Amino acid sequence: MDAASAAASRRIDVVTAVHAPSAPYLPEAYTSLCAQELPDGWEWHWVIQEDGTTDGVAPHVPDDTRVTFRQGRRGGPGVARTMALAYADGTYVKVLDADDRLTPGALARDLAVLEGDPTIGWATSSVLDSLPDGSTVGFPDPPGGPIERGDVLEHWKAHDFLAQVHPATLFVRRDLLLALGGWMALPASEDTGLLLALDAVSRGWFTPEVGLLYRKWDGQATGQPAHLDPAERDARMAVVEARARALASFRWHRS
Repeated sequence: MDAASAAASRRIDVVTAVHAPSAPYLPEAYTSLCAQELPDGWEWHWVIQEDGTTDGVAPHVPDDTRVTFRQGRRGGPGVARTMALAYADGTYVKVLDADDRLTPGALARDLAVLEGDPTIGWATSSVLDSLPDGSTVGFPDPPGGPIERGDVLEHWKAHDFLAQVHPATLFVRRDLLLALGGWMALPASEDTGLLLALDAVSRGWFTPEVGLLYRKWDGQATGQPAHLDPAERDARMAVVEARARALASFRWHRS
């Protein structure tokens, strides 16, 4: 193994999709990344992919050699994240939305799980909504520990398309992410689609410690009226479920 390959094998690529309205929050996300402590020899690399080619994002991108910034034509956050994989060569990929923040220790906890158990393909953690007034709101969490294949789909179907774990906290093996084609080509719920695809082919993990502060604000995509359109929502959920069930039916899984 050459030096470049050896370095990449101990790297976590943090992938962020961003558009101009959310760009002012990038410095806070960066601060939360810089606060992460990793085991000796491990490093993070932040890949920021703009969903578009505006002049509104670059001024907020930190000047740091560990940060890569790219732009591309608009296609939504799933397309932006998938395009970011072209610049991600580490063993693991961590999702971090532009307006969210990691909690101290989040990366190290995720890394310890997947390094410690090769049968685990992905990990998630507890999350708190971060409200505009500075307060936070939590949610009922599942028990900490492994999540067996199919458990997320079963829960999601039984609870009005709400998973028991949050896809915004995803930490995943890069090879598995690539094998599934990245994020789904949907106008929304692309991260849920990926989560259910992962659930169909690999065991996962839930860490009960809070790993993410999920910002709630007027400009976020999930708060827009189009996100709640019932016809589109039904169509999104139908294709998300169909993909997960098709993957499960092939009986292929990551061992």
